[in-house]
Amino acid sequence: MRSRRAGRRRNKRAGKERAWKILAALAGIAGLSAGAFLIVRWRQEAALPKPPELLGAYMACIPEKAYDRMYGMLDLEQSGNISQADFVARNSAIYEGVEAKNFEVRVLEYEEERGVVTYETSFDTAAGPVSFENEAYFTKGEEGYRLAWGDYLIFPGLEAGDKVRVSTVMAERGEILDRNGKVLAGKGTASSVGIVPGKLADRETAVQALSELLELEPEAIEKKLSAGWVKEDSFVPVKTIPKVDDIEYLIPLEPDEEVEREKERHEQLLEIPGVMITDAEVRTYPFEEAAAHLTGYVQNVTAEDLEEHAGEGYTANSVIGRVGMEGLFEKELKGQNGCRIYIADPEGQEKEELANRAVVHGQDVRLTVDAYLQKALYEQFQEDKSCSVAMNPSTGEVLALVSTPSYDSNDFILGLSTGKWTALNEDEDQPLYNRFRQVWCPGSSFKPVTAAIGLDSGTIDPEEDYGQEGLRWQKDASWGSYYVTTLHTYDPVILENALIYSDNIYFAKAALKIGPGKLKDALLRLGFGEEVPFEIRMQKSSYSNTEEIGTEIQLADSGYGQGQILVNPLHLACIYTAFGNGGSVVKPTLVYQEEGAVSCWLPGAFSEETADRVLEGLKKVVNDPHGTGYGAHLDALTLAGKTGTAEIKDSKEDTSGTELGWFAVFSAEPTERPLLIVSMVEDVKDRGGSGYVVKKDREVLADWFAGND
Repeated sequence: MRSRRAGRRRNKRAGKERAWKILAALAGIAGLSAGAFLIVRWRQEAALPKPPELLGAYMACIPEKAYDRMYGMLDLEQSGNISQADFVARNSAIYEGVEAKNFEVRVLEYEEERGVVTYETSFDTAAGPVSFENEAYFTKGEEGYRLAWGDYLIFPGLEAGDKVRVSTVMAERGEILDRNGKVLAGKGTASSVGIVPGKLADRETAVQALSELLELEPEAIEKKLSAGWVKEDSFVPVKTIPKVDDIEYLIPLEPDEEVEREKERHEQLLEIPGVMITDAEVRTYPFEEAAAHLTGYVQNVTAEDLEEHAGEGYTANSVIGRVGMEGLFEKELKGQNGCRIYIADPEGQEKEELANRAVVHGQDVRLTVDAYLQKALYEQFQEDKSCSVAMNPSTGEVLALVSTPSYDSNDFILGLSTGKWTALNEDEDQPLYNRFRQVWCPGSSFKPVTAAIGLDSGTIDPEEDYGQEGLRWQKDASWGSYYVTTLHTYDPVILENALIYSDNIYFAKAALKIGPGKLKDALLRLGFGEEVPFEIRMQKSSYSNTEEIGTEIQLADSGYGQGQILVNPLHLACIYTAFGNGGSVVKPTLVYQEEGAVSCWLPGAFSEETADRVLEGLKKVVNDPHGTGYGAHLDALTLAGKTGTAEIKDSKEDTSGTELGWFAVFSAEPTERPLLIVSMVEDVKDRGGSGYVVKKDREVLADWFAGND
């Protein structure tokens, strides 16, 4: 019995010991779990962003316009319980209103106990750079740090109720002037037609009447009236139209139908209750169609323009040059708007200026062009499809660049109706097409170039008589049915006479003597295949559709400016300067300089002897009664030049093709007003050929050398 009791006591003690061990083990496990929990919690807190990092993340959201993400970082209670909508509206209006970008943030100090980050920030605005020191306050909660937001975080001096104002001073666009200071593009006044909504008697009727008188869709007018800024007493501009007084000034003649129609339209507009007409400053082009292809025009910027030219100072109210000089010199002409950014209190009083950039008005651009010569050439050719280049052959100054038919740049400022825009684009004469920038078949106006190349290469003897061939010729039977034709016979068949009578056969033979390789190399040296060094980009002249002059027939045709020869009119004018400058080709210029040095593009393009020999022939073209350019002869001054009639055919067999008429002419003796003109007219077949061009250029030459403007 004693042994059984002793066994039970031993078992009981062993059970107690096991229980204590289990409890001890459980207690150990609990202790380890608590420690692990504390470690994990510490690690989680350590992984949370600290205030300096959080501030950086907050600021990085501004250029991304991620205002919702910024709002998610706030301690709302410490931020005045601002709503998300109000927060987004406040921040977006200010940052985007001042055009803030290129943010940089540098932490200067972090006081962990107070949760204060002292930092320096800088960014660019529409008025220039802004930088300041500031403090950001953070609170610590269960989910980490939160930003205590206030208006001061945008700008230190900004308080609730204050506004950040942006004041813009528009830069005046520079003027485009001719060499004598005449305005080609500048400031003008037009009539701005608008509506005062509160004075409309019947909105629907008024809008319909306006749409008919202004050639606008009613929906376009309604859209303007529905803009967010419009109030009952607002003047809502609808369209800019010509000012009647200006029309009368520009047309100092008896009142014509256009003036009377415009007067009547003004009267009808003012009869509509709620419609007002005020003066508006606009870009104006006094020489209208005469200089349109030269000056180009400006238009209001589009959303695409603002995106493409972001950061260049354009606003929704800006204009931008589209083509011509307006586009070429856009950076110089546009200037830079002035801008002030300041904080205003709730009463509108200025508290603090944040940035200020002074206005810089656009520069005037003065051209070498003579406006009256430009107009004179336009008036002679305005009914034709043509182009003319005029320059001073001694200095290279370009005096006129004309393309006809033309358009009125002023129409683009006032706003083209859909009908007028369609008419311009669908006009078969292509008034929007700039012809002086293109390349054309030069015909016989190219013969002096062939002559000079032949003389310089030694392949042409100017006294060699090529013999009579009649009015058509081919080298041999290998040419099949193809013949070179000419219009006149004469004797002897030497270089000078070939120029006077414009003999195609002579220059076809001359080209064969020169050979394809020498002709190609010489033309490359004369700038074929490269851009003319000029402010306006011209199409490159070319000698062939391939890299070589491939056949004898193509070579022969090239000699008299046919085949595949294509020349830009300005390029041809430059080459002609060599005949009066001892063989050097001057560089053309368009920007006026008071005492600009003459710059050569191709010095020594021809030898002086060659230039003089060709010049003598060109003088006789204009001054010999047999010369094809005799119609331009002036008793008071010796001129030199060359006519050209280029056939434009679909094939060699084509008998219905058109003709281009050319005349290149220049003063061949010293004069106070040196002048070289190259004119090209399309479709001169059955209108006198090149003689049609000669007659018109003579009128311009006579006035110019008589000193008439």
